[in-house]
Amino acid sequence: MDKKALSGNPSASRPNPLPGCPMAATFAAVGGKWKLTILYWLAHGETHFAGLRRRVHPISAKVLAEQLRELEADGLVHRDETGPVPAPVFYRLTDYGQTALPLVEAVRVWGEAHLDHTGAAHACDSPRGCADEVA
Repeated sequence: MDKKALSGNPSASRPNPLPGCPMAATFAAVGGKWKLTILYWLAHGETHFAGLRRRVHPISAKVLAEQLRELEADGLVHRDETGPVPAPVFYRLTDYGQTALPLVEAVRVWGEAHLDHTGAAHACDSPRGCADEVA
């Protein structure tokens, strides 16, 4: 992403580092530390930036904004400005973004199994525990 790009104006979709490779294309679109978590929470409904930030804590506002811009550039997320600043900005999955939900759910299920395998505690009681199934 170009650091000089204006905020709110996403850059074009990032190029696939291995042209023609579906795995590389997937990682370019949804790879990274937070993108699957962001998609998970947006699968539960449209939300404004502050609400999304509370759910994905401890991500910083800067990183969240960058990740949302990249998801928007890839056509997975839609950004809806409700008016002039400081009006809230809402985010929701696009129809294309909905197609990534089976991947998000598969990763969530594997993560639960991995927590069981390693004996780690589940954060099911936490509001940020990501325990609910993605429809």
